[in-house]
Amino acid sequence: MTESTVPLRTALAGGVFTLTLDRPEKRNALNAAMVEALHAALERADLDAEARVVVLRGTGKDFCAGADLDELLASADLTLAENEATALRLGALFGRMRALPKPVLAVVHGRALAGGAGLVTACDIAIAAATAQLGYPEIQRGFVPAMVMTLLRRAAGEKAALDLVLTGRLLGAEEARATGLVSRVVPDPEVDREAGALARALTAASPSALALTKQLFYQLDGRSAEDGVALGARINALARQTPDFRAAIAQFLKR
Repeated sequence: MTESTVPLRTALAGGVFTLTLDRPEKRNALNAAMVEALHAALERADLDAEARVVVLRGTGKDFCAGADLDELLASADLTLAENEATALRLGALFGRMRALPKPVLAVVHGRALAGGAGLVTACDIAIAAATAQLGYPEIQRGFVPAMVMTLLRRAAGEKAALDLVLTGRLLGAEEARATGLVSRVVPDPEVDREAGALARALTAASPSALALTKQLFYQLDGRSAEDGVALGARINALARQTPDFRAAIAQFLKR
């Protein structure tokens, strides 16, 4: 099969469901086929009980260079409604990653640009190689980083986010970590080992506890402190009723 028909490789082993962006000759640029393949993979991850953690990575030189420029140029001839639908499909992908009741881990090497940086921001945890770069250079191409801006603004704050989208400048891995766009930075040769160890640790945790923790974390967006505490109490009560909680407490008391 050709690159265009298989833009995403998937593998499930030991509870870790790995999604590999596989358009290396295009620096894993996001085209319609890639977006749909990611939607389908996340659906599988949601329904497959054996998939405990999702790992997102890229093949070749870069993690993801953003939108496919050939598709982007062709979109200038489409209707407003058609382009809005395409944009919403990418936005829905970011939302699906957040809504998935399983941790999603990004492993970033090379460049993660525009929508590629959006994928990293949408992941729950991001591990970056020390030489990785992230950025939103749409402004330099006469375009707007519209679909990534909500996640970027929440992750980095107003001043840092506006700086990035107005200038299009790229961040090195350490600055991206300091800005809140990645979780950890490790030397390039240790990226796979670090990511693998973290993924295995997450698979060993209680699935219900992970799901409830992730749900609570993102549902706190925009809530008052009072509402957040009330929601936390509801999740706390739900967690006490899960079989995982009962089993873990009983095991601890046997020590």
